[in-house]
Amino acid sequence: MSRIPPLHLPHLELGVCDYPEHVPQDRWAGYAQAQKALGLRFVRLAEFAWSRLEPRPGEYDWRWLDEAIETYAAAGLGVVLCTPTAAPPAWLVARHPEVLPQGRAGQVKTFGSRRHYDFSSPVFREHSRRITRAMAERYGEHPAVVGWQTDNEFGWGDTAQSYTPAALEGFRQWLARRYGRVEALNEAWGNVFWSMEYGDWNQIPLPGQAVAEVNPAHALDFLRFSSDQIAGFQEEQVAILRECSPGRFVTHNYMGFFSAFDHYRVSRCLDFASWDSYPTGTLEALKEWGLADPGLALRFTRTGHPDVTAFNHDLYRGMVGGAGQGQTHGFWVMEQQCGQVNWAPSNPLPAKGAVELWTAQAWAHGADVVSYFRWRAATMAQEVLHSGLLRHDERPDRGYAEVAALDPEQFPAGQVKTKVVLLHDYESLWLYNMQPHAEGMNYWAQTFASYRALRSLGMDVDIRHPDSDLSGYAVVVAPALTMMTPERARHLAEAAEHAQIVFGPRTAFRTASGRTPEEGQFGELGALVGASLQNYDSLPEGLEQSLHLGGEPHTARRWAESYDPAGAAVLARYAGGPLDGEAAVIRRGNVTVIGAHSETLIAEVLEEVLNTVGLQPTRLPEGVRLSRRGGITLLQNWNAHPEAWQGEVLAPVSTRLLGTVKELV
Repeated sequence: MSRIPPLHLPHLELGVCDYPEHVPQDRWAGYAQAQKALGLRFVRLAEFAWSRLEPRPGEYDWRWLDEAIETYAAAGLGVVLCTPTAAPPAWLVARHPEVLPQGRAGQVKTFGSRRHYDFSSPVFREHSRRITRAMAERYGEHPAVVGWQTDNEFGWGDTAQSYTPAALEGFRQWLARRYGRVEALNEAWGNVFWSMEYGDWNQIPLPGQAVAEVNPAHALDFLRFSSDQIAGFQEEQVAILRECSPGRFVTHNYMGFFSAFDHYRVSRCLDFASWDSYPTGTLEALKEWGLADPGLALRFTRTGHPDVTAFNHDLYRGMVGGAGQGQTHGFWVMEQQCGQVNWAPSNPLPAKGAVELWTAQAWAHGADVVSYFRWRAATMAQEVLHSGLLRHDERPDRGYAEVAALDPEQFPAGQVKTKVVLLHDYESLWLYNMQPHAEGMNYWAQTFASYRALRSLGMDVDIRHPDSDLSGYAVVVAPALTMMTPERARHLAEAAEHAQIVFGPRTAFRTASGRTPEEGQFGELGALVGASLQNYDSLPEGLEQSLHLGGEPHTARRWAESYDPAGAAVLARYAGGPLDGEAAVIRRGNVTVIGAHSETLIAEVLEEVLNTVGLQPTRLPEGVRLSRRGGITLLQNWNAHPEAWQGEVLAPVSTRLLGTVKELV
């Protein structure tokens, strides 16, 4: 597929999400002029405007959006239009209640919020295509329209999977195409277990209401099916936009650490990915993952943790077209927090300077555009406590002043290049989290521990799908690559010929169907690793397992697995407990396997591997980070206190760029 490249921007550009339909029309021109004066270049419009665009079935009201686009264009702003399908109007639901999604327990999710539709509904798909075509035909070649955002935040509100009759019919058809014969499905899923064998496709239910845990192979295929439904929905819109709006980019705004569908699959038809960055809101992830330091989330409560935000930047930079190493496509932050959010358990006021810090970090990780959410704080409905650049009374809020202080020309365009890649895939994520086996242990905890270690050692990191091109990397880190196929195993063996590969616990523990390999872990990777699984130990809170690496003590929490080394060298052994003396870290050639969930152990092993290939890791203080783009280094202090590093004292919540101090307070 021929993709539209980014806008070839010479440096970082800024934008804003605005909602002219929320305010009187006499405010529009003043808002647009103020946005341009603030240094913004783009404005995103019509994200949830379906009821205003089509107030009654087949009766369109384009007047207000025509005038809004002309108003912003007259101020010199480029317009990103959204297909409004994330908020179907009440009349559509009243006419076609079957478009509503259903939850796992069968309850219908009613009108009154957003994302109240079922991706499998043929009726809704028809209306999605219709409103998309109507918008694209009217505005697709407008000179002010630079690109399109499809829908909004797929899966928000637990809507990536739906349990409707339409989803059930679609799932059964999907399974029939995938397996051909129901006997093949029974074999793949291992349905002889608990007498779960099917004799006909129509006997297969959705995996939502079983008495206890459902067969993970069944659940895995339902997640794959659901991802395909979202991808098909997106592809229909993208095809219409490309037909009616040639030369404009098409993107979608994803959410941070969202796991309910395969983003790589859904992004194939896009020009680049975008995501919505809310650093203080996503800080809750640290608590969920049970990181060793219980005070870590509190320490960064007013800025967010640098690595949580950075991970998502790196993920979406590499989501489309292999961006990252040899980068060819950028990404946008389509919604950037610029004050308090309203949806986390607690919503503290961000630190002074946080908005500038977040913007600079996004650029350093490859963002071409940072677009702030939102222009004026909402005075109605669900988001009245969510900050904008303007307060409710239209006075500039603190974020406005920080955006005004930015000089985007300080942040030139350039590639993010690194020799380190972290492998991530959603199928491994689903399998891992379906059966964690240890409280507090999950895919993200395991993956983020390695990512955080790499960042704490001063490394830039690409995040890529495990089946992508790995030829340019010197270090490949696969912390939680649970699902393995023969093709993937061969691909990784080829990578090991030129790169150091570091695997984590439960590597290659599952096959593509969700079964465990008949020969046990490491299955298809056995020859490459040169070892096999011996024992695994699930460690409840408070129970720890000691081990030693080169004489240095470490502690495993939540998970510890040991290996029969066979043809591999043993780098670390467990000490005490039921695993006493057994291999905890092994190496064969360029391949290292870490069997313990231990942040300090992971960091030490990765530091040694990085030194082996000459990448010169640098231990950074907590909250201090380095990010590089186009030969320029951004040094960041995310702490609320000054931090000393290499003889320099970094001010709280500040950055330094090319040796020039840019204080953010």
